[in-house]
Amino acid sequence: MAELTHLDPHGNARMVDVGAKQETERVAIARAEVRMRPETLALIQSGGVPKGDVIGVARVAGIMAAKRTGELIPLCHPLPITQASVDFAFDEAGGRVLIESRVSTVGRTGVEMEALTACSVAALTIYDMAKAVDKGMVVGEIRLVKKTGGKSGTYVRPGEEVE
Repeated sequence: MAELTHLDPHGNARMVDVGAKQETERVAIARAEVRMRPETLALIQSGGVPKGDVIGVARVAGIMAAKRTGELIPLCHPLPITQASVDFAFDEAGGRVLIESRVSTVGRTGVEMEALTACSVAALTIYDMAKAVDKGMVVGEIRLVKKTGGKSGTYVRPGEEVE
């Protein structure tokens, strides 16, 4: 099992020193979903939710969250993000909005947390904007599906299709 890098020799939380690491291009892709009633999904798709354009607002919220991850996660380094995107797909049969974020940087540490945060906040924004019509929505399946760059190289979650 790998050593926990956010703990000092005494077990206290610490921010990892990445100063000696090489700068490399780093990319992370994360996914999440929001499950809901079919009627709610149809409202979101048609733009009929009373609060407005759910997907447009969720996209901007996810990108903003990626940019502010270092402020939200206590031991996460603030990073100069070079690219962030949040995309959506609709699974009508499953009553789900599928979310995928992609975040890039050139730096000494990865952008996995930024991609995960982008998906999480986009999903929570969908919930917030549509909760008036469906309080039973479920946010879930938030996961890293791919990361590249850095000393550990490329990781692809088994069972995920990623380009």
